[in-house]
Amino acid sequence: MGWDLSTAQFAALAVAALLVGFSKTAVSGANTISLAVFAAVLPARASTGVLLPILIAGDVLAVLTYRRHAHWPTLWRLFPAVAGGVVAGTVFLMWADDAVMRTSIGAILLLMAGVTIARRRRADDAEGAGGARGGRLKAPSYGVLGGFTTMVANAGGPVMSMYLLSAGFRKLGFLGTSAWFFLIVNTSKVPFSVSLGLIDARSLLLDAALVLFVVPGAILGKYTVNRINQRLFEQLVIGATVLGGLQLLLR
Repeated sequence: MGWDLSTAQFAALAVAALLVGFSKTAVSGANTISLAVFAAVLPARASTGVLLPILIAGDVLAVLTYRRHAHWPTLWRLFPAVAGGVVAGTVFLMWADDAVMRTSIGAILLLMAGVTIARRRRADDAEGAGGARGGRLKAPSYGVLGGFTTMVANAGGPVMSMYLLSAGFRKLGFLGTSAWFFLIVNTSKVPFSVSLGLIDARSLLLDAALVLFVVPGAILGKYTVNRINQRLFEQLVIGATVLGGLQLLLR
């Protein structure tokens, strides 16, 4: 497949792909673990290109599951700022080498862990808010940060999760809006990634082997979304994200 992957390394990527599907239909942002695994197994720059089509596959499954619950006014408020963040991330990727990318992804993972902690603290305030509201002043800052992190490291999930929770979304509205948001944003990143050489025939060949693992993850996520102990799971996600970020920074 272009990389000398051992059986254990491919198995780790397969589990990470399964977790992508699970995160898209159950716990948005949990795929930061997948990001850490891909960046640890593959070269840091290459990992972002391999992971993007897998994320898009998960986005398609999430849209098919929650497509009727999206709040489009919120999405339209976010997109202009996200576009600016994606452009800034593309410029960054034009000069960043593999060492800089590894350090940047590690730092972004630690940042995302902090964002997730803040999101959990705000979740109780958003509980029972009764749908989307406000967020107009927050949209530009969250949008730019989300666009930059998703372009550089496919790590925009926790940023958008915090924004949507702070705007008062209930579970289905949260999942539906998030699904459409990432399908549109991740698809729009493909031309940038191709032009930067992050997506090529070699990366797509590996994607073809891994994308099948996204489907059972999405099915599992849909089954457990109403049964999962979210607080405990997010604690595990934060811990794994911190460990993954530290591993990349100290590597």
